[in-house]
Amino acid sequence: MDRFTATERALRRAAPHALLQAVQDALAVHYGTFSVDLLMADYAMTILQPVSELPYTAEPVPVHGSAPGRAFGGQQPYVVKDDRTGRLTVHLPVSVRGDRIGVLAVTLPQERFDAAAEQELQDVAEVLGHEIVVGERDTDVYLQARRANRLTLAAEMQWQLLPGRSCARPEYQIGAQLEPAYAIYGDNFDWSTSADHLTLVVTNGMGEGIEAALLTNLAVNALRNARRAGLSLSDQACLADQAVYGHYHGDAYLSTLLLRFDLDTGQTEIVDAGSPRMWRVRNGKAEQIHPEAQMPLGMFEDTPYTTEPFEVRPGDRLVFVSDGVYNVASPAGERYSEKALIRALANTRLLPASQVPRAVLHELAGHRGPIDADDDAMVVCLDWHGRQKD
Repeated sequence: MDRFTATERALRRAAPHALLQAVQDALAVHYGTFSVDLLMADYAMTILQPVSELPYTAEPVPVHGSAPGRAFGGQQPYVVKDDRTGRLTVHLPVSVRGDRIGVLAVTLPQERFDAAAEQELQDVAEVLGHEIVVGERDTDVYLQARRANRLTLAAEMQWQLLPGRSCARPEYQIGAQLEPAYAIYGDNFDWSTSADHLTLVVTNGMGEGIEAALLTNLAVNALRNARRAGLSLSDQACLADQAVYGHYHGDAYLSTLLLRFDLDTGQTEIVDAGSPRMWRVRNGKAEQIHPEAQMPLGMFEDTPYTTEPFEVRPGDRLVFVSDGVYNVASPAGERYSEKALIRALANTRLLPASQVPRAVLHELAGHRGPIDADDDAMVVCLDWHGRQKD
């Protein structure tokens, strides 16, 4: 049995809470490593938290300006050599289908590290990522390691509802982020892919705290229930509308945008239910897209919804933002404007989709200054590549 296969087998046999110990032991035996550390990205995507014994006491590592942060941001191995000791540390991104989870830092003798070892260690990090995702069904170890502070109960409910924070397929890349990460209210996003279609939903929640989280949970699960039943996009909106109205009778509702992309052609259906705002960046130019506005989900009883056509082309970038972006005021009371958002979209045009939301929200935080946010802000970025023709 080769060394990678042995390491992979050790990971797959390990108990969910013991994945780090399993990879440490296996890499020490098969690769001669001196140390192996796992760092998990926190909810705000600003620091990498070392996974260790509870309670977590190790110092977090900033994403910006650190060696692990370079591997995390670039999604490529980053090697730091120490010629004095003859050792090197390779920082390896841990991700699952484009969803960035963290970094595996492996220290080993320089003479044991070559192109083959680097590729095998990358594969080990990928296997570890998949095992973490599966293991999170049975242990809180990795979820606890992701949080720098205690989440509010509403934020806990919202984060557990999300599909991830990024996703990648040959046809597209998605990145999404919510702020403030540890006290979000009702904003949310969801996506699902099949062989031929991508469905994307972005929700601008209403209210605060638990009530906002309960409203969003009801709507998102109603949409998922309809989607998984094979209903059309318009019928998904109708079913969710009935579920929300049936419970709240119009006292609470959600602004929601539903999109269904044909992966082969880029032809898209849209239902704009009083939705978050949608921007398209094409050939370097940002412009706001205005789908036909329909009623928010749950505002009135038995609201009919219809789809309208839209088309995305290879190279297009779609960005969705909630009201929490536009409503942010500076210390002087100046609102964050569309002009400022267009500037932020221009400044982030060379970043991959997974990094755009964090960068835009960072600019937003700079505009807000030391003032605490009074609403949550959501940014979702979709880069469309289209399906390659044979």
